[in-house]
Amino acid sequence: MLSIEDADVVVVERLGRWERRLVEIAHDIHAHPETNFGEHHAHDALVALLSDAGFDVEPHAYGVDTAFVARAGEGSGPTVAILCEYDALAGIGHACGHNVIAAAGAGAGILAAGVVDELGGRLVVIGTPAEEGGGGKVDLLEAGAFDAVDVALMVHPADADLTRMDTIAVAQYRVAYRGVAAHAAAAPERGRNALDAAVLGYLNVAALRQHIGSDERIHGIFTRAGDAANVVPAEAEALWYVRSPSLPGLAALTERVHACLRAGASAAGCDIEIEPEGHVYADMIDNPLLVERYVARAARCGRTVEDPGPENRVVGSTDMGNVSHRVPSIHPMLGIAPKGTAIHTVAFADAAASSAADLGILDASVTLARIALDCWADPDLVRRARDAWASAIPSAAPGAI
Repeated sequence: MLSIEDADVVVVERLGRWERRLVEIAHDIHAHPETNFGEHHAHDALVALLSDAGFDVEPHAYGVDTAFVARAGEGSGPTVAILCEYDALAGIGHACGHNVIAAAGAGAGILAAGVVDELGGRLVVIGTPAEEGGGGKVDLLEAGAFDAVDVALMVHPADADLTRMDTIAVAQYRVAYRGVAAHAAAAPERGRNALDAAVLGYLNVAALRQHIGSDERIHGIFTRAGDAANVVPAEAEALWYVRSPSLPGLAALTERVHACLRAGASAAGCDIEIEPEGHVYADMIDNPLLVERYVARAARCGRTVEDPGPENRVVGSTDMGNVSHRVPSIHPMLGIAPKGTAIHTVAFADAAASSAADLGILDASVTLARIALDCWADPDLVRRARDAWASAIPSAAPGAI
C-alpha cells in the first residue's frame, strides 16, 4: 500500500500538471453565468474536464439534467464525495463564487484520483446544480446520490478563511390571496381587497419580528399587487423566507409566520393559499474531526483558518446543510476577497475571477485532496467522524429534508 507521504507527493505533482486547466475552467464558468438548473455550459465543461482526467463520468445524473457524478477507485475503503457547485445569481453572476467551488471540487477530485486505487478507496465528484434556491443537492439526496458516501467535502469562497459558515435553516413560501374585484370609485363596498390582505399580513409579520430569536430571520416581497389602481385587486401574491438556526426552530417559527399571514387574509375577507416554494434547507452540521483535518491541511498551504467571530461571520443558508444531516460533512470558507467584501455583491463577483481566487482554487484543491487521502489511509478517522456526526444529528428533526 502506498504511504501517505508518497501519496502526497503524487498529489502535488498532479497539481502542477492540472493547475492551468483548473484556473481556466473557473474563469470560463465565471464568464458564462447560469442560474438554477440551467447550468448547461458549466455542466458540459466540468464533465469534459473530469473525463480528460480519467474519471468514469455520468452526465445528467440521477434524473437532474445539469448534475453529474464522476467516479474513481474500486477499493473497499471509505467513499469520499467532493462536491461542485456552479450556478450563478440572476443579474450579478457569480457573486457567490460558485465558479471557485466548481474548480476547487473538480481539482480536489483530480488530485486525489491519482492515488485512490493505491490507497484502496473510492472517490466521487458530484456536480450539484441550483444551490441558489433550487435545492439541487436535496434532489440528489432523494435520488440516492449520497447513499454510499462516507464523508462529503466542499469549500465556499468568502472574504476570510473560516472553519464554517453560520448556516441556518430556511424555507420559502409562495402566498396567494384571492378577493373580489370591484370598481374602486363606483362600488368599493362590493370588493374584497387582496392587496389589503397581503399588506395586513406583512404588517403582522413586521410586528412578529420583535418577538423572535436574534438569530432568526423573516423577509418577504410582494410579487403581485393588482393591475389597475381604480380596480379593487382581486388577486395578490407574495414570497416569504423564514430562517431559524435549526429545523425544529424553523418549524415553530413557520407556524407563527403563517398565522400572521392568515390573519391578514381573514381581516380583509379574502382567501389565502400558502404553498412551499422549493426545498427546505437544513442547518449545517460541520463535522469537528473533518474540520480539524481541514484546518491542518490548509495550514500546509499557508492558510490560517479561524473560527467565526462577531467580526468575521458569514451568515446564510445552503442545501449542503441537508447533506450534512445525512453524512459527515464540512463547508469551510475559503478567503478569496478583500476583508469586508460580502458575498452576493458585485464586488464579490469581481473577486471570484481575481488572482486571489485562482490561488484559492489551487490551495483548496490540495487541501480537500489531502483530507481524502487521510480518510483512505486511516479508515478509523471516518468511523470516528461518523460517531461524531451521529451524536450531533437532532433526534426529532422534521421530515422536510
